[in-house]
Amino acid sequence: MFTLVFQPLIKPSRWRAWLRRCLPASLFGRLAWVMVGMALLGQLLLGPLLLGLRAWVFDLEGPGLAAPLSWHGALEWALGLLASLLAAWVGARCCAAPIERLMSAARAMGQGVERPPLPEDGSTEFREVSRVFNQLQTLLQQRLQERDQVVASVSHDLRTPLTRLRLRAERLDDPADRRLFRRDIAEMDALITTTLDHLRGLAAPEAPVWMDIKALVDSLADDQQACGHHVPVQGHAGALLVQPLALRRCLGNLLSNAIRYGVQAEILLRDEGREVVIEVRDQGPGLPETELERVLKPFVRLEGAMQQCRSGMGLGLSIAREIALRHQGQLHLRNRADGGGLLAVVTLPRLGVPPARV
Repeated sequence: MFTLVFQPLIKPSRWRAWLRRCLPASLFGRLAWVMVGMALLGQLLLGPLLLGLRAWVFDLEGPGLAAPLSWHGALEWALGLLASLLAAWVGARCCAAPIERLMSAARAMGQGVERPPLPEDGSTEFREVSRVFNQLQTLLQQRLQERDQVVASVSHDLRTPLTRLRLRAERLDDPADRRLFRRDIAEMDALITTTLDHLRGLAAPEAPVWMDIKALVDSLADDQQACGHHVPVQGHAGALLVQPLALRRCLGNLLSNAIRYGVQAEILLRDEGREVVIEVRDQGPGLPETELERVLKPFVRLEGAMQQCRSGMGLGLSIAREIALRHQGQLHLRNRADGGGLLAVVTLPRLGVPPARV
């Protein structure tokens, strides 16, 4: 007794894998692929039938004879195929456009929630999705406004006692005590400012403008020079579309960190066309390789750094990284290859084309 077992030439799993490789990744590409296939199938099935009906000329005296196909029929078939392909492309574009619009709006909301709402048009499903997206954006705006109010209230409540302490410190008779009190109060005020700025986050982002990065870095170096720290700047970089105050704070935090823990700092600029690289180097002891990523998190301070300088709350690097990410860039730390300190690398993409004059 024999049993016949039929197996497919191609396993279903391989067939699905092959189909996934052939299909485009985007929704528009897949819709266009399906519609073009339907148009081609329709032309292949209906075209010969229509051409055949028009090509046969029936003679009254005899049976039907097949007349040769004319070029007019072939031209009509070709034009019909072209029209079908064009209609397939337009249909796929119309179907994919709302998804692309929603994707662009979601990406833009990552840079700030103060964006115009999505138009609630199109099909029923897309109108519902747009309505839900607009509701989510409105809710985020309300929550961020509430957070701003809380931060403002906390800032006032914390600085009021500091103001009283500052006034009382000025009444001290001993100049040395007054100097110590002023230093401690200034340190507490700086800690409060840094913490509240971190809590405020992206609630009120600046409007981006085109700025000369070399001029911005030179101004930071001049500020440090006025404080007695020589910071050489090497290289050149053109204009970028940035949030000026935020980027200045990002680079200022990195520079202050390098001077505080690395004694001597220098800045290297590289304009690579599509992006600008800003390197802040110091001559300190560096960091353990296992800690290079951890120190970029909020409120993380290493024991060695705390012993060397007790001020700060471990927010400078995390704020710098947050600002770099806000500009669709990156901030990475690594030890210098020559063993001469820490290297903070900020990479910022060049978004758009700068105007003729910046």
